[in-house]
Amino acid sequence: MRLGINLGYWGAGMDADNLAVAQEADRLGYSVCWAAEAYGSDAPTVLAWVAARTERIDVGSAIFQIPARTPTMTAMTAATLDTLSKGRFRLGLGVSGPQVSEGWYGVRFDKPLARTREYVEIVRKAMSRERLTHSGEHWTLPLPDGPGKPLKLTVHPVRERIPLYIAAIGPKNLEQTGEIADGALLIFFAPEHAEETTLGALRAGREKAGLTMEGFDVAPTVPLALGDDIDALADTFRPYTALYVGGMGSRKQNFYNRLARRMGYEKEAAEIQDRYLSGDKEGAAAAVPRQLIDSTTLLGPVERIADRMRAYAAAGVTTLSLAPAGFTLEERIAALRAGVEALERSGAAS
Repeated sequence: MRLGINLGYWGAGMDADNLAVAQEADRLGYSVCWAAEAYGSDAPTVLAWVAARTERIDVGSAIFQIPARTPTMTAMTAATLDTLSKGRFRLGLGVSGPQVSEGWYGVRFDKPLARTREYVEIVRKAMSRERLTHSGEHWTLPLPDGPGKPLKLTVHPVRERIPLYIAAIGPKNLEQTGEIADGALLIFFAPEHAEETTLGALRAGREKAGLTMEGFDVAPTVPLALGDDIDALADTFRPYTALYVGGMGSRKQNFYNRLARRMGYEKEAAEIQDRYLSGDKEGAAAAVPRQLIDSTTLLGPVERIADRMRAYAAAGVTTLSLAPAGFTLEERIAALRAGVEALERSGAAS
């Protein structure tokens, strides 16, 4: 198992610290630094900035939003970032959610699985530098009865195949991800529930494509908080968990709420959502089970974190991307270093 670092969204007031965190992760030997986008900072600009200020660490999008760009623009961006970083780019894609897709980009959130499959097919064709033609439900290239002609990418990526990841939560998306991607970007991953919530579906997709899990990157992002008071550390993640389980999406379409239910928190997930959507965010946070937080985060002193890292490795995780908690740069750097120490103690490093 390797370590990654997830910087989340840029523009939250800690941008200079984020760069310092990425540089320290580079120095410590972390394998990849991810950046996200929603409806604020865009990921490609952040990744270009980080790649220019680091030397060895890969830079990855977690995620580029599919409704934000045409597939050929994504291929251009990926090829450019791979070239600028000298072969250190990883392409992570995701459909986002209906609120962002329709509210921010004006793109209908319809048939997300079919749209993702078609998008990946076009991106791969474009990055392979073959002359691009495509006739599908969502995209047709070139457009018929017009002046367009098949073109090919003029930029030469450093690698023949840039690693492609998909952010997946639901069973059908996970299965398709196993089938068409090189890795899966995961959130709220609990080793104790890995097989029934995640790995079974990924494995089914790999088998459908005639592949095994060998070489497939299982890459969850896991919040990390260093300290001795486990209860207090868990409490710091209550608003975060409540936001996703209770408020990220509508009552009928919340992927994280469904995931919590698949973990066995049926009643609790319903209460968190009811409270959150009624405006009682504090009540929603209070309703989050301590065990849900503990199973999806890394909390405590180095020894306890090392034990949990063994569980993640045993569950099949190949890249454990940390989101170190802390309000100061010193706290986040300490968490980064603790992550390396914990991985060494766990014996799970690869």
